[in-house]
Amino acid sequence: MKLSVALAQINPTVGDLEGNSALIMQNVQSAKTAGAHIIVFPEMIVTGYPVEDLALRPSFQAASITALEKIAAQISGDIVAVVGYLAPGPENAVALIHEGKIKARYVKRHLPNYGVFDEFRNFTPGTSDLIVRIHGVDVAVAICEDIWHSMADVAIRTPGLVLVPNGSPYERNKDDLRLSLVQQRAREIKAPLAYVNMTGGQDDLVFDGDTIVVDKDGQILARAPQFDDRLIVVEIECVEESSKPDVVISIEPTSNHTPPAGLITPRLSDEAEMWQGLVVGLRDYIRKNSFKSVLVGLSGGIDSALVAAIAIDALGAANVNGVAMPSKYSSDHSIDDAKALAAATGIGFRTVPIAPMVDAYMDSLDLQGIAEENLQARVRGTTLMGISNQEGHIVLATGNKSELAVGYSTLYGDAVGGFAPIKDIYKTDVWALSRWRNSQAVAAGQRAPIPERSITKEPSAELRPDQKDSDSLPDYPLLDSVLRLYVDEDHGFDALLKAGFDEKLIRRVISLVDKAEYKRRQYPPGTKVSGRAFGKDRRLPMTSRWNES
Repeated sequence: MKLSVALAQINPTVGDLEGNSALIMQNVQSAKTAGAHIIVFPEMIVTGYPVEDLALRPSFQAASITALEKIAAQISGDIVAVVGYLAPGPENAVALIHEGKIKARYVKRHLPNYGVFDEFRNFTPGTSDLIVRIHGVDVAVAICEDIWHSMADVAIRTPGLVLVPNGSPYERNKDDLRLSLVQQRAREIKAPLAYVNMTGGQDDLVFDGDTIVVDKDGQILARAPQFDDRLIVVEIECVEESSKPDVVISIEPTSNHTPPAGLITPRLSDEAEMWQGLVVGLRDYIRKNSFKSVLVGLSGGIDSALVAAIAIDALGAANVNGVAMPSKYSSDHSIDDAKALAAATGIGFRTVPIAPMVDAYMDSLDLQGIAEENLQARVRGTTLMGISNQEGHIVLATGNKSELAVGYSTLYGDAVGGFAPIKDIYKTDVWALSRWRNSQAVAAGQRAPIPERSITKEPSAELRPDQKDSDSLPDYPLLDSVLRLYVDEDHGFDALLKAGFDEKLIRRVISLVDKAEYKRRQYPPGTKVSGRAFGKDRRLPMTSRWNES
């Protein structure tokens, strides 16, 4: 028996029940037009995902049920819709809707409680599996985390098809893990498996889609583009009536029709994946929070240049504004590089010298050394926030993960902003992405957005004469090598020593990272693209006498 299954890889907004409902109905109609027998939506599509503590509000639970019932009443004809929603309990659930009625419900059984997930806090787990007969095929349903655990109880019931709605955030190299897992579960259950994931940004998370369909042997039947809203329709060969179902929706064979062919989209490169994640994460944070435009302090350096390039791809050059804020220590080439980026991309650009403002402070304050250096950064931060308040732009912080890790930023200075696009990529990633983005522009016959000198010159905050980042930090390639192990992999002092790093270097880096936790707590949100981002992923006390070394 062949079932035509539509997979709605789409982008909901948390709390926008009306907008999400309209998105659901648009895709149901498209699936019906394509002749699909089943349409599967991502996890909690009615409410958006993750809803965090909104799940605990009775009013939000009631609104979710009301929205679901309205959706169900609008679904007519011979199509079964698998729709994720928030159920009282609270529960992370899906409803199977047919001919205007909710025919079956399934509740997520395994609640993730690691990394960015805190579902034990928000949901009550389900206790049973679900098999539903659709056109004579026994269809099992699981939700996201459920397939990361044993599905032996489902396999025993020998379903003819497994449907898996997901809200699985993007992180580097996760697509390979997903595919391997989906193939493994299909082979274990001996049934084809259809895995649908959402797209779009939600706060500091971004969802990449990567919807996958495999046959019972794990062979790929279809794979959707990453970071792209898409409805795909796949014809799947299924075994008929192989178990005793919990609910029977239909038993008659499927009608004859020819659905669109499934597609297998090649995966993006590592750089293209990260770029799309950063662009979509910023775009949706701006759009879903009703901002219109962004403001970037352009120093002429690589970090601010990369942030500007990401913002241009996310929002369009007309909605990106750059501000150069030279001090008496700023080099001519830094100012020139900021101007060059603006000229190459067409963003709004102005220059606001900060020396008069700094002098005004210094006339009233006796500041020297680091205090004087940080004053310059804070004057720049105040300048950006003043323009933001006056003109309505949201300020983008330009710090990278290397700087955040070791506290190489100034509170209320370069750390100001409403969103931090590159806070989860290391300095070495910043260079790699900048070169990649320029190469893409050149290949397309366009001007490279990022000045070559911004990429090649030695990094400097330019807060004192001839200052270089290397005066305060190890060289970035070496620093990032230690940080990837200490921050991302939780390697301690002994493990880092065994990895071949110098003892003094290890002690210095660990000390810098541990002492900077209070700064990171005050940094703006930013898109997570790594396996271990600062924030929800990595939660450490600010006050602690534990010394790793």
